[in-house]
Amino acid sequence: MSSAFDTSDAPPGLNKDEFMRTVIRGLSGILEETVGEREAAAYVNHVGLLIGRALNQDYRTALGTDRLDPQQVASALVHLKERIDGGFSIESIDADHITLVNSACPFGDKVNGRYSLCRMTVNVFGHIAAENLGYARVRIDEAMARGDNRCRVVIALRKADDIPDREETEFFETAS
Repeated sequence: MSSAFDTSDAPPGLNKDEFMRTVIRGLSGILEETVGEREAAAYVNHVGLLIGRALNQDYRTALGTDRLDPQQVASALVHLKERIDGGFSIESIDADHITLVNSACPFGDKVNGRYSLCRMTVNVFGHIAAENLGYARVRIDEAMARGDNRCRVVIALRKADDIPDREETEFFETAS
């Protein structure tokens, strides 16, 4: 009797994508339970910033420009989420805001109850918007991680006089 699985049928276990989402969910859960949701979000913030820097440069290079305009920023954000199986689309763009909605989270059902993972989106979106448009203030109005049926992300492009709400994060262009 062989101990090997017949690979012609789907073997038990996870595929690569499911495995990685499960690992990320587990890590975020341990962080949230150990240091709290706010502190866990800080770790995710840092990773999001690193990813945002790299992706921003990739999109600038691909478009042959040193700075993306608001339409290009919105399109890049939708495209980058599409590449990782997200379902973002542009709800609206004007001089003051970019609003994106999402019907499919790249983390799938692994995001449920793990709002700290949404910090990845906040930081990647905020960094790319601010580096190209000078400023961004990002808030998530709806989140699948919190039980909503979609995500809704609003990126303000002009600095307001008021202090950002606890659920908002400001980003400023860095000197290059």
